[in-house]
Amino acid sequence: MAADIRSLFVTRLYQAHVAGVDYDELENSCYAIYEDDEAGQAWSEENGFPGYTSYASLTDLPWRFPIFADLVRALDESVAEFAADLGFDLDGKPLKLEDIWINILPEGGAHASHIHPHSVISGTTYVAMPDGASALKLEDPRHAMMMAAPPRRKDAPEDRQSFVYVAPKVGDVLLWESWLRHEVPMNMAEGERISVSFNYGWG
Repeated sequence: MAADIRSLFVTRLYQAHVAGVDYDELENSCYAIYEDDEAGQAWSEENGFPGYTSYASLTDLPWRFPIFADLVRALDESVAEFAADLGFDLDGKPLKLEDIWINILPEGGAHASHIHPHSVISGTTYVAMPDGASALKLEDPRHAMMMAAPPRRKDAPEDRQSFVYVAPKVGDVLLWESWLRHEVPMNMAEGERISVSFNYGWG
């Protein structure tokens, strides 16, 4: 009799193209905000953040630029779809946007491995991805329990790899549960990698 081997406690990743958003306008808006955001530029420099992020300086992007309001409306739909797939019992209280910020990563820049505490679903939509721009690197959350495990074969299926690299295209959105550790390896493109990241919470 053949053994019954099945997956348990699966980590889900959502990827889709975000329709109804003008990504050329969004890119221009990201640069306009960057040029005016002296506090964000200063924070990025003081904290060794490569390039620019509005994470610590601006909290009202959808109010400042209508294109960000368009983006949030589309993200709300994607997050609701992902929450349903995850089987969340939201008790009639939908997940709501908590934070949204711009990342402009120049050639040679990287974002170290991290999680997004105090949020439920996190994600990124991609505004500019020149040839050679970094993929998103996702880490198996069970690493701390794998004290004596041998490495995975390079040809092992994706859902059994220790790290998964996802190379999104402009207009794609990636969503994951906020506890999932992830990073952006060094940007090898000559151009700037631009993304908009966000967190959704509940309750």
